[in-house]
Amino acid sequence: MIAQPEETAAGGLSVAELARAVAEPARLLILLELLGGVPLPAGALAARLGLAPSTVSGHLARLAGAGLISVRPQGRHRLAALDRPDVAEAVEALSRLTGLDPVTSLAGHRRRVALREARSCYDHLAGRLGVAVADLFLARGWVVDRDGAWALPATGVPAAAAELGVPLAWPAGGHRPAVRPCPDWTEREPHLAGRLGAAVLAGFLAAGWVRRRPRDRALDLTPAGVSALGRLGLGVSG
Repeated sequence: MIAQPEETAAGGLSVAELARAVAEPARLLILLELLGGVPLPAGALAARLGLAPSTVSGHLARLAGAGLISVRPQGRHRLAALDRPDVAEAVEALSRLTGLDPVTSLAGHRRRVALREARSCYDHLAGRLGVAVADLFLARGWVVDRDGAWALPATGVPAAAAELGVPLAWPAGGHRPAVRPCPDWTEREPHLAGRLGAAVLAGFLAAGWVRRRPRDRALDLTPAGVSALGRLGLGVSG
């Protein structure tokens, strides 16, 4: 029998190679941690996942070889990060197919609650806060829903920036859409993604409305954020 060539994805990785790269549960957990959008060293990933740093380093090498992450030196450390937005989208989609693991400790319960309230999904805002902000953008007409496809009206970004009171710096897009709905992993409702989603999270962080937590990808809503979003009609709490 003549062997058939493996189907190859646009990024040059075959379907079989991709399946082998993420088949190990620890590697998928690493991708989920990196979904926070902040580059992390092997030691930090090992602490979060309860694995030996050497084990994590081996998994990072496999993921990097598959083109799913990048590993770059910074001082004495080598920082791992998701390689591009479409990898983040694929990891988020996989997470929506899974159930939540059982919580066995108070710390685990608190972490889950925090992740559900607000978290970073690569470079955009997710969780209950992310869904609430997306609903606000739709209600104010800053984003328009056209039969499930989201679009930006010409005045959307300037109007949103002016009323929010935060800069919405437009990141370089390439082939990335200006805005799209991203079904939220925990809420099963869409939050803002695309270049607008990245601009909103960056603006909230710069304004001090949310801040990153050091041990996971949850975001803490600050008193300044509660006050500012409350003025816009969002009943959120920190």
